[in-house]
Amino acid sequence: MNTEARRPKGLGKRAWLTTHLVRRLLRTLAWSNFVHVTVIGRDRTPKTGPVIIASNHISMLDAVFLWGALRRRAIAIAMAELWSWPVIGWLVRRLGQIPVIRRDPDSGRNAMALAEQILHHGGVLIIYPEGRLVASGDHEPYKPGVANLALTTGVPIIPVATTGTNKVLPIRRAATDGHPFNRRHPVTIHFGAPINPADFDDLEKLLDHLRHQIEALQTPRPRPAPDHPIDS
Repeated sequence: MNTEARRPKGLGKRAWLTTHLVRRLLRTLAWSNFVHVTVIGRDRTPKTGPVIIASNHISMLDAVFLWGALRRRAIAIAMAELWSWPVIGWLVRRLGQIPVIRRDPDSGRNAMALAEQILHHGGVLIIYPEGRLVASGDHEPYKPGVANLALTTGVPIIPVATTGTNKVLPIRRAATDGHPFNRRHPVTIHFGAPINPADFDDLEKLLDHLRHQIEALQTPRPRPAPDHPIDS
């Protein structure tokens, strides 16, 4: 039997090739300073084995920068509307990303089942615990999916803070200066220390700890030397 056929599409050979090509483009843009991107703590993501990447969500560009900052293939849970967009729809299908229809319980359960398959096959899963874009100053409760996945599978969570993307491409209702895209604003992707779900016996405690870690990574403070810009 073909082992590759049993693997999720996002971990297949076509997705690997597409990832490699797109990341080469992102690396070129990073080197040209089209948008200045700083990545901190990328080596906290293990080189092999399953891992959950959990980040705040402040712009439609978040997934591009976070996905590009990783050195491993990654599958994200994303809003189903992307699958109908020109070019983007082709790309997310090619990469085997996981669609979810907001406020649809059946779609949410299906997305979690697919996400568990990704982790079972040793993949990297990107998830936004708030479940939607959140404008600066707003707060959205974390959805339980990320904690359920971690506690069920025993897979560690890497907290990530993305800052600056909301200035490059603001959420529509937050764009008040008349400039929908500002490539001059710097972007930072800050990876935190892994969170071991075995250290928690309660879902809410794990969610609270994850939120605290992501918020702490967003706080400006003296930081170690940055990693290389977005790389493949």
